Amino acid sequence: MTDIRHYDVIVSPSITEKSTLLSEQNQVVFNVALTASKPQIKAAVEALFGVKVTAVNTLRRLGKTKRFRGFIGKQKDVKKAVVTLAEGQTIDVSTGL
Repeated sequence: MTDIRHYDVIVSPSITEKSTLLSEQNQVVFNVALTASKPQIKAAVEALFGVKVTAVNTLRRLGKTKRFRGFIGKQKDVKKAVVTLAEGQTIDVSTGL
């Protein structure tokens, strides 16, 4: 049974060209909560998707200051997790939980 806290850790899958190329190396990229730690991310992915995780790498992109129609705004800070799966394990991110 999955714990409700696991849904707060993983925000969404990251579907980009670079993350699609990583899927060939048995890796999946997720947008995660800014406060999430590597053990929390590993536990959430294993519980929600039923796969074995071998490694979790995280990166944090600070939001840029952008000008939009003359007004200055700031993009949100984003934390991403690159999850490496065990050999033979897959996650289809195009389907929902």
